[in-house]
Amino acid sequence: MATEAELRAIVKEPPQTIWDKDIARIDAHARTIIAHSPFVLLATSNSDGTCDVSPRGDPAGSVLVLDDHRLVLADRPGNQRLDSLRNVLRNPHAGLLFIVPGMNETLRVNGRATLVSDAPFFDDLVVQNKRPRLAILIDVEELYMHCAKAFLRASLWKPETWPDRKSLPTLGQIAKDQMGIKGVPAKVIDAGLALDSKMNRY
Repeated sequence: MATEAELRAIVKEPPQTIWDKDIARIDAHARTIIAHSPFVLLATSNSDGTCDVSPRGDPAGSVLVLDDHRLVLADRPGNQRLDSLRNVLRNPHAGLLFIVPGMNETLRVNGRATLVSDAPFFDDLVVQNKRPRLAILIDVEELYMHCAKAFLRASLWKPETWPDRKSLPTLGQIAKDQMGIKGVPAKVIDAGLALDSKMNRY
């Protein structure tokens, strides 16, 4: 398949209301969802089109809405690869997916990202007395609600459908196998990862 016409031969054009739901601004409803969302997925791509999606978590209300067209999220300490931030430097287009626990609908935001190292709003990004060194400012170009179908199909919020955590490998086990770490038990790696997460959350 190489053209949109071929694609539309399989999936028909949606009704106009589906296009009209993009309001391209942060209205009162979007503000409410953003204020209650502790978890957002940030999608970016490099100048060559290489894509990346990064999970971002903070207490609900930590993403700031500056006005009807701008929002900002802090960049908290991570693995220091800076995949998302390096992408933004090369290609400012970014997408956000806001998730609220227990809510099957999600809020989709697309726009242009800018990296900021200081601004008056940094004082409002402080969590646990830690001020971020960097923030990501998004100029909103598209904003719309995404329906519940995906979350309903996944039964995401139903604990009875969740796998037994013991049936899944730990991150230490995964790192040991994928990176070929020799001479260090997985439980030691897990302990180190747990301590790092606890000590360097902010």
